[in-house]
Amino acid sequence: MKKILLTFLAVITVSTSVFAASTKQEALTFFNHYANSANNYDPAITTMYSPSARIIREVVKPDGSTVTRVTNTKRYISEMKKAQIVAKLRKYKNIYTNIKVEPTGTDTYKVSSLRQPSGESYKLKAYFVVKKQPNGKWLIIEEMMQTKVQMLINAQ
Repeated sequence: MKKILLTFLAVITVSTSVFAASTKQEALTFFNHYANSANNYDPAITTMYSPSARIIREVVKPDGSTVTRVTNTKRYISEMKKAQIVAKLRKYKNIYTNIKVEPTGTDTYKVSSLRQPSGESYKLKAYFVVKKQPNGKWLIIEEMMQTKVQMLINAQ
């Protein structure tokens, strides 16, 4: 009986750790899908954000100082749709490296990386907080990107 109980506990422990790892992998898979969709100007990218997502841009000035701008999902998606037209013509893409996924809560993960805009030699910090919804869909609930070009002029 003792062997059966120990075996049962071992199976539960292994199953739980496998489940946690697969959820972390799901968050990474979602992020990679997001990055690919963004780089291919897929209109479906707008459905990857929570309606109440917090969008943060940290503008890095030439002197190294920063200014933070925050806006809401509705405004950001509106501006994103406009910017995609120019970005597509310029074949603009972001390359993400040093990707790290850390749990921040139940079904919530912070995906941190360095972002290199196409045609540039510098890399900037970026992170996405993603959350698995009760229906199984993943959404971005917070996004922060450093930038050297401020597009959100009158951010809220």
